[in-house]
Order: sequence, then structure tokens, then C-alpha cells
Amino acid sequence: MNSNNSRRNFVRALVAGGFAYAMGKTTGLSFAQMGGSTAKLNDFKALVCVFLYGGNDSWNMVVPTSTAEYDHYYASRGGGTPSSLALEKSSLLEITRGDWAASNLRYGFHPSMSGLRQLFNEGRAAVVPNVGPMIKPLTKQQFQETPPDSRDLPPQLFSHFDQVEQWATLRGRALLKTGWAGRISDVMANDIGNQPIPVNVSLYGQSLFQTPGNSDQYVMGEGGVEFPAGLGVIDDQQERRSVVLTQLNEVLQSASGTYYERGYARVQKRAINYAETIGGALSKAPEIRAFSNPEQITSLWVQLRTVAKMIAQRSTLNMSRQIFFVGLGGFDSHDRQLADHPRLLGDLSRSVKAFHDAMLELGVAEQVTLFTQSDFGRTLTSNGDGSDHGWGGAQFVLGGSVRGGKFYGEYPSLAIDGPLTLPFGGVVVPTVAADQYAATLARWFGVPHSSLPAVAPNLPNFSQWDLGFMAS
Repeated sequence: MNSNNSRRNFVRALVAGGFAYAMGKTTGLSFAQMGGSTAKLNDFKALVCVFLYGGNDSWNMVVPTSTAEYDHYYASRGGGTPSSLALEKSSLLEITRGDWAASNLRYGFHPSMSGLRQLFNEGRAAVVPNVGPMIKPLTKQQFQETPPDSRDLPPQLFSHFDQVEQWATLRGRALLKTGWAGRISDVMANDIGNQPIPVNVSLYGQSLFQTPGNSDQYVMGEGGVEFPAGLGVIDDQQERRSVVLTQLNEVLQSASGTYYERGYARVQKRAINYAETIGGALSKAPEIRAFSNPEQITSLWVQLRTVAKMIAQRSTLNMSRQIFFVGLGGFDSHDRQLADHPRLLGDLSRSVKAFHDAMLELGVAEQVTLFTQSDFGRTLTSNGDGSDHGWGGAQFVLGGSVRGGKFYGEYPSLAIDGPLTLPFGGVVVPTVAADQYAATLARWFGVPHSSLPAVAPNLPNFSQWDLGFMAS
């Protein structure tokens, strides 16, 4: 067999073996190939997205405790019945905020969320109480009076797949193959320059949220990099990896190879290089005290510990901007909600509290912002043992640059016939668009005002582009 055929068979074998698993985009250019620009940023910032898969029932995450508002909540959630989802008022963790002093409104966090409650009361966390994918502002009356086929709404509002895609892409009714974090990396490519690894790194599988148009995303394991089988860090595998890199270079330098062969070889080589770069940095990362004595080691806890280690090595990695994606599943609470939801919210609260403590320990709390997303909110009413798919719901943001201790947007009335409650199961119409939420984070990250619609395409339909929860 001649050398050209040998190289081609080698590339085919790599592709068949799924060797490109670490690259979220198979044909994009790395930053080093995007013109060799020099970074214009002299600071470091990171966004950390925690996606709550399944649709978090946030009406039990943040609950009104003032008398009239709690009574509405209690009745809508079936309080006093065998199918009740209502939490007892005495169990809720009261939260304080300065601008409530002149009103009778009071709220509390779920009893499993003492860590988040502490961060909120310290002014390090904020709540966006009723946010969801939208194309333009919409009232309950407009929803009810507009024929279904004429409503300007994101399609398939109550579908997991479609609404995860909506949060990831902010596409509305358009067709988009990129995510809003991926578009941030595209918009900022010239300012970021030649970072040795991509801006977007996922620790929870390939993420549409991070899919760019002109750059890369990198997918790694929750506890660190995962080399392709047989090409790891032990001695004989390192030698094999060296041989593989030599073969890849031969494919890239060959004049006889096809465009596709060279493209795949380029991706495989970058995947190995990224893994070596990140793996080497993580192996030298310091121990972080905030993650040293966990109550329980969970997947989310491990993911956020790995993110913290990568941030600790930001100088070694020569990074100015990073977006991390982590995930926690199990929130599709059609049944066993009162049994399972406390465990999930407890894991979320403990893990994000440890992460924020780690950022304080590393001296970068003002430079790192963590935020949540979820498929959708859930219905107010019980289906017997849980809640069903809804629309609007609460998300939270935390970090040293968050203007915390506040709600951004109005917490809706949870009355079953409330001004935002649709008459099928208690679905709440959102009053803040996911585009506004994303644009506020993107602006803090460094996206220019004029480029925000490139990140959040529906943003021009809304008068408020910045929700105000991030300091400049």
C-alpha cells in the first residue's frame, strides 16, 4: 500500500473511531488561524452557565412569604390536598433586600438552599424572577385574543428539545445553527486574539449553546480532559500519541489528500493539542480549599471544581475570556417532586456556594459570573405528584460583579387566575425575555452595545437591553 493510501486509511480510522469527540465544531478555524490577531483585552472574565435540565420548578425555589402572596401560592399549588406541591411558609429561608423595606412583599428560598440564600443576603446573588424565551413582549390578554397560528411565539413552547434549543440559540422562529455563547466568541474574536484554547469549554457534553460560527468549542470530561482511547498520559500511550501527531502532520502536508481528509486531520490535531494544553495546566492547578470538604461529591460539584481549577490556571493558559458550560439533570418533575426536588436544589445551592467561595479564594470573584438556565418554568398546579411543563420561571445570577440582593423584573402573582397566568394548569407568561437576560451578561463580558443583537437576535423588539443586574 502506498503512503498516500496509508494516510487516507489512517484518517478514516480516526473518524470511524469518533476521534473528534473533543471538538464541538469539526471544520471551524482555531483562533490561531483567524488572522493571528493580538489580544486587545488586558483583563480576565469568565461566564459559567449551569443548565438545569428538565425544567426547574422555580416557583418552589423562590416563594412569596408575605400573607396575600403566599396564600395565592398555597392555593394554586394545591395546599392542604393530597396532591399539594406547596411548601410550608415556616420552612422557607427568608431573604432580605433593601428595596422591600417600604412594602409588605417578602420572599424566601427553598429550605434546601441555605448557600444561595446566604449569597443573596450578602448581595452576591440576584434573581430574575420571571424569564423565558420570547420573540417580543406579550401580555396574557394578547396571548388569549390572538389565534394560535398568528401568535408570534417561539415554536413548541412546552417541548423539552425545542425549549432547550431556544435557550441555547435565542432563535425565535428563525433557523440558527449557532448558540449565543458561540456568537459571543465570534463577535469578540479580534479582541480575544490567540488564546491557546477556545473561549467555550463544555464539561457536560457538546453544547449547542456554545456552538460558534467561526471558532471552536472544546468538550472535556467533568473532572478533566479525556484523551481518545489509547492516547492518554501513561508512557506507552504518550509515544503512540506522538506517532499519531506525526501521521496527522503528514496528512496536512500532503498535496494529494482531499479537502475533507485535511479538514479532519486539522481537527484531530487540535483536539490532541487542546487536551495536552488543558491537561498539563490542570495537573499543576493548586488545591482549592472551598472544594476540599464536600458534604457530598456530585457531578455538578465535580464540574464546578474543574472549572475553578481552570480559572486558577488562567495565566498559565494565557486566557482573557472564557465561557464554561456545566449541567445538572433530573428537573422534569412530573412525579416525586417533593421527594426529588429538595435533593436537586440542595446540590445546586451547595455546589454554587462552593464555587463562589473558590472564586473569592482565588481573588477573581469580580471577574467570574455564574448564571442558570433551564428548559422552562413549570405549571403552578399539581398533576398529582408533580408539576407539568410551563413557560416563565426564575433564574439566578451570582458573582462579585452582580448587583445582588435584588430581583430584576417583577415576581408574578401566583394566583391561578393571576394577570400573567394562562388558564391551562397555571402556565406563567414571562415578563423578561431570554434575549434580555443573555444580552445583560454579554455586555458585562465585553460585547459592544452595537453587537448585542448579533448575540441576542430578538433584543431589538424590547426597549430594555440591559436588565441592570451586572455592574459595569
